[in-house]
Amino acid sequence: MIKSRSVLKNIRKSAKLRKVNRIKKRRLKDAIKKYTKTKTKKATEKMYPSVQSMIDKSIQDGLLKKNKAARFKARLSKRFHKQK
Repeated sequence: MIKSRSVLKNIRKSAKLRKVNRIKKRRLKDAIKKYTKTKTKKATEKMYPSVQSMIDKSIQDGLLKKNKAARFKARLSKRFHKQK
């Protein structure tokens, strides 16, 4: 089957974007896990803004939908204010 140049380019582009998106999503998941496993209030205070900004950036990149990101942020906020 013959494929046009534009189809081949789109295949290359989508493969590259898929790789980038998977890396970004993995980093986000790792950051959230690391945040949830912190024990001290000081460490949580330090990590909270960075994890929250990662979630916001993932909305802009199209990795997460708006409501899922809101759910993540609500759970992180609940954990942040609950910790002593």
